[in-house]
Amino acid sequence: MNEALLRSLTPSVLGILVRRGADFAAAEDAVQDALVEAVRVWPEERPRDPKGWLVTVAWRRFLDVTRADAARRRREDLVDEEPAPGPVPAADDTLQLYFLCAHPSLTPSSAVALTLRAVGGLTTRQIARAYLVPEATMAQRISRAKRTVSGVPFDQPGDVATVLRILYLVFNEGYSGDVDLAAEAIRLTRQLAGAIDHPEVAGLLALMLLHHARRATRTAPDGSLVPLAEQDRSRWDTGAITEGVGILQAALARDRLGEFQAQAAIAALHADAPRAEETDWVQIVEWYDELAGLTDSPVVRLNRAVAVGEADGPRAGLAELAALSDALPRHTAVAAYLHERDGDLPTAARLYAEAAHKAPTLAERDHLTRQAARLNAGLRR
Repeated sequence: MNEALLRSLTPSVLGILVRRGADFAAAEDAVQDALVEAVRVWPEERPRDPKGWLVTVAWRRFLDVTRADAARRRREDLVDEEPAPGPVPAADDTLQLYFLCAHPSLTPSSAVALTLRAVGGLTTRQIARAYLVPEATMAQRISRAKRTVSGVPFDQPGDVATVLRILYLVFNEGYSGDVDLAAEAIRLTRQLAGAIDHPEVAGLLALMLLHHARRATRTAPDGSLVPLAEQDRSRWDTGAITEGVGILQAALARDRLGEFQAQAAIAALHADAPRAEETDWVQIVEWYDELAGLTDSPVVRLNRAVAVGEADGPRAGLAELAALSDALPRHTAVAAYLHERDGDLPTAARLYAEAAHKAPTLAERDHLTRQAARLNAGLRR
């Protein structure tokens, strides 16, 4: 196998697919799949026209994925957007596919990435954004995962923790991304909760329900983001909140705390406040302490800095923020918010503008740009 040849052909094959009408991300995924197939097939029978072979295989893969995505969207259009409450009927095969893709031969991170791509319907770009890594890095990770599981027996399903991580990321992408998968993630998590008596499964289901309850208020009619403090709480889904809190309380009573239960507890405290100014930020900080101990995640510590800024004042939040890397996603946006609350409006305006340039989505960029413009307009008066 001539890896140098494959590398040299990749850009031209990618260009051909784009010229044929494939968008760049889909074309890149298709070319990656073709390269994996070449690694498998060429040692036995190398084609006479390697470039033509790669173009043919990649184009067929692109068409297969496009048709599958169109069929999935048609199925989604046939069901209601909101997940039905209560128990679900007999399980289908989707959840089993999640377990099979979370194969023991893969690391948890690779299993999650492969399942999100193969079963969850997410693009490589969406998965990379969820993992906070470059798209090229994620493409390589997925390709390695495919090579690892190629030819291995799928009689050893993955563990619950990995499947929960997958469902969590699918829900997050469906909740905030450009593919609506949130309701499907809730459906599958309900299904899993009905099959497995596990407090973290219950914690994840509670977390999803509590976040989903606020979904209708997260954006304005023009598509712009509405911050949590400004959302119309009278429009929150009280039924979903009640169900989520009940599930969470039952899980916490088992005294086997996990990260999804801790996240759900934070979401429940937000849901419990009739007005934003009545939020129990002291308890939220305490739950973030628990969550940080469970995950040691810098993103959790970033969110904790916001909570500290609300509970103990913006300067306390800025002190917490100073201990974190400014390379963290949304670090600059958090700094802007805390500086604004501290009354340093010129610094806040500058940081909002910087954060807008780094924003991972168009909606966030527009929101941060408006925040900078609002402060700059006030400073010019």
